[in-house]
Amino acid sequence: MDILETSKLVDEELYSRQLYVLGSPAMQRIQGAKVLLSGLQGLGAEVAKNLVLMGVGSLTLHDPYPTCWSDLAAQFFLSEQDLGRNRAEASQEFLAQLNRAVQVFVHTGDITEDLLLDFQVVVLTASKLEEQLKVGTFCHKHGVCFLVADAWGLVGQLFCDFGEDFTVQDPTEAEPLTAAIQHISQGSPGILTLRRDASAHCFCDEDLVTFSGIEGMVELNGCAPRPIRVREDGSLEIGDTTTFSPYLRGGAITEVKRPRTVRHEPLDTALLQPRVVAQSPQEVYRAYCLHQAFRALHKFQHLHGRLPQPWDVVDAETVVGLARDLEPMKGTKEEPLDEVLVRTVALSSAGVLSPMAAMLGAVAAQEVLKAISRKFMPLDQWLYFDALDCLPEDGELLHNPEDCTPRGCRYDGQIAVFGASLQEKLSCQHYLLVGAGAIGCELLKGFALMGLGAGGSGGLTVADMDHVERSNLSRQFLFRPQDTGRPKAEVAAVAAQVLNPDLKITPLTYPLDPTTEHIYGDNFFSQMDGVAAALDSFQARRYVAERCTHYLKPLLEAGTQGTRGSASVFMPHVTEAYRAPASVAASEDALYPVCTVRHFPSTVEHTLQWARDEFEGLFRLSAEIINHYQQTSTSLADMDGPQTLTLLQPVLGVLRVRPQSWQDCVVWALGHWQLCFHHGIKQLLRRFPPDKVLEDGTPFWLGPKQCPQPLEFDTSQDTHVLYVLAAANLYAQMHGLPGSQDWTTLKGLLKLLPQPDPQHLAHIFTGNLQLALASAETGPEQLKKLGDVLEVWSVGSPLKPLMFEKDDDSNFHVDFVTAAASLRSQNYGILPVNRAQCKRIVGQIIPAIATTTAAVAGLVGLELYKVVGKPRPLGAFRHSYLHLAGNYFSRWVPSAPATQTFHHLKWTCWDRLKVPAGQPERTLESLLAHLQEQHGLSVRMLLHGPALLYSTGWSPEKQAQYLPLRVTELVKQVTGRVPEPGLRVLVLELSCEGEKEDTAFPPLHYEL
Repeated sequence: MDILETSKLVDEELYSRQLYVLGSPAMQRIQGAKVLLSGLQGLGAEVAKNLVLMGVGSLTLHDPYPTCWSDLAAQFFLSEQDLGRNRAEASQEFLAQLNRAVQVFVHTGDITEDLLLDFQVVVLTASKLEEQLKVGTFCHKHGVCFLVADAWGLVGQLFCDFGEDFTVQDPTEAEPLTAAIQHISQGSPGILTLRRDASAHCFCDEDLVTFSGIEGMVELNGCAPRPIRVREDGSLEIGDTTTFSPYLRGGAITEVKRPRTVRHEPLDTALLQPRVVAQSPQEVYRAYCLHQAFRALHKFQHLHGRLPQPWDVVDAETVVGLARDLEPMKGTKEEPLDEVLVRTVALSSAGVLSPMAAMLGAVAAQEVLKAISRKFMPLDQWLYFDALDCLPEDGELLHNPEDCTPRGCRYDGQIAVFGASLQEKLSCQHYLLVGAGAIGCELLKGFALMGLGAGGSGGLTVADMDHVERSNLSRQFLFRPQDTGRPKAEVAAVAAQVLNPDLKITPLTYPLDPTTEHIYGDNFFSQMDGVAAALDSFQARRYVAERCTHYLKPLLEAGTQGTRGSASVFMPHVTEAYRAPASVAASEDALYPVCTVRHFPSTVEHTLQWARDEFEGLFRLSAEIINHYQQTSTSLADMDGPQTLTLLQPVLGVLRVRPQSWQDCVVWALGHWQLCFHHGIKQLLRRFPPDKVLEDGTPFWLGPKQCPQPLEFDTSQDTHVLYVLAAANLYAQMHGLPGSQDWTTLKGLLKLLPQPDPQHLAHIFTGNLQLALASAETGPEQLKKLGDVLEVWSVGSPLKPLMFEKDDDSNFHVDFVTAAASLRSQNYGILPVNRAQCKRIVGQIIPAIATTTAAVAGLVGLELYKVVGKPRPLGAFRHSYLHLAGNYFSRWVPSAPATQTFHHLKWTCWDRLKVPAGQPERTLESLLAHLQEQHGLSVRMLLHGPALLYSTGWSPEKQAQYLPLRVTELVKQVTGRVPEPGLRVLVLELSCEGEKEDTAFPPLHYEL
């Protein structure tokens, strides 16, 4: 088989989020791969789209059949104009537009053995079993990775055969374990003690490890992988170190991942001895029954030249009979066939559904990547996925099969499963989609194909305040390079209408948050039937979920991280409401102690936060303060003297004057290097010496507090030079001066420059340390110093504050933070991170890949069928979680909403107490009396948001003042705000006599 030339570099900007999942070596292999895909119905189109977005070297399409109506329900590259046209040829140009770096070809002849030998991976979709066996046998014999993918109605099948000796170089998604070293003994075995902050490591006996950055026992650095044994106290035995040099300081131990070998059976063997991916014995049994159902459907197709007719009882019984008569499977426990399951599969097998194609196409594309990149364990060997829970329980379709007959329209494939009645309901829905990023684009594509909001009074509203960036293009299917810089909502809306011209869609570019409730208010939500959320922060998800709970709207929600994804459904009065995971929600708001970050870091997160704060202080906040002082002539007495001095003195640094040239900027940057990583550390050690002991005899530098060491500037150290290069360029940008990227010239200049004056550096650091560690008052001395500093910038043009931008690799922003954090880590003996890791952590980048995105969008689409159809019980709905790298797929019934009680009242999170305002509007006294009479609630406190409207603890005079007021007058008087025009409900909170600590009364909806 041929492999494309792989010397071309990976486009790190385009594939930035994907590189965090796969890594550069895997991406290089992907860019050199050649894949053959046969079958361009909906499932094939999904596989092709994902492979092209992710940058496979070349993709050859094959499909001998013309486009028909049922294709349009899931094949988003085709339209009514393509009816009768070859599917592969009609899809080629649209696929090529997704990624011009990928070569997309069409093969119009038969699939021959000579053709197969030209590819590393061959994928068959919508193919007959005879062709699968023929192609699969040849591929197995000649070492070509082979996949079969099919989706019939609400059931999907995926088969992988990567040969008898397939080596997976990197079996898991997890990064290799790494930990900082505290000490290594000389002996046999040598005992390695980890730093206390690394004690929660997960090393295991016989793990292979290697070492780096060790001072003293340098023989271990870069050594061949060594097996370890974990001792009871957590220390590690690492083999004989008797002859090695004594250990001095520092270093890291890193796990070496072991490759794993996979043995796959060819299709003809695997048909009768299936190995299925399943998470429980019940799932294994169901997968075996689905396996037999697919075999019977192939047999039916072979005998009749077609699939069973939609909801045709006679055809379905024929399939059940064929399944009964199949040759029994080998190597499996003999259990009775679930004939009800097989019958249900047959009844709906003629359907073509976009959500099923999205889900199966995502998993199939991920398996292709595994075959190419040898990263992550492949499926072993069959995966069956079914969503038969989407079908109504009442058997309505069975009694009304004519509702599922073809109409000669783009929804025929969907009507074949759910009938024309549900199609009409879908078209009349009005949904809000929040977020038009990667998941949002996939959802919009699915909504367009399903016909959501495409008729009658229906419609879609998509809300997103962001603009298209180039890094979006490898995952966000609706965007093209020419869309860069345009609003995502507007671009996505236009693209979705191309997929389905009947779609009525309104883009909004306002954020959906507390500041825009005058836009997304009562009138807006009253027009919505439901909400789909595709957001990348838990804070945003929480807010949208709260709005849905308030307005009693169904919420469909999805999220991804790398190859992990989830999809959830929240139905008013049926399921629990959305709750962010407590651990994740807490971590979003976590802040590191300022003193720890500035002076006592112990983790790489501390050093990165310090570096990020350095960027903000040096290049943004200082410029804003100086510009404000220049433009407004602010009095020095009105400024926070100590804090402003702390910020501005380092910005002035060793120059003491405003820079006029590139060399001035280099002088400043070198001086700041010395201040931060040499003199500053020496000054800190003078204040807290290495042997300092606390009053109780405990060493000051103990545990997570690592005693730092000053660094000596060295032009032969790349990190040292990178810091000066980045800092000098940023300083130049801030002052409107030209910078330089000439590394060689800079090194020469640094060798000629004198070292900064230690006394001046010590003066800057000492002043700032005192200000940081003590709450100094703004006195005359501080005001004079502040005036002297500001005087330097009193003339000349305003400075340019620099806003941190993670995705522009030419602006030195990430370079500065990476170098600063790395040097800080060296000071404190902390394991540093590389540039890519730094960019991910500091930029809060979520690793992402197109396959996971498509999969969760498909899972959301499946739940939408249930939400829009007839009312369904709790047991019909499913939350989902998947891990494509780990071959884990789980769907489960959501929890019911928790019920609370108080005396005779019962309620859940979906209930509220409704009280009409009345005409004329009732008073506070009347409201309290109504709650007592109607609900038996003796109100102790009444609140509107944080504003207290009533309390039994008030004096009689104050109660007498407030009780006669009409409720809206009371709100206006207490909050100082008039209710928004069009507001239909005032939400009030109650606290009542006799309530328990954990009682949370339903909100009081005061209806205006």
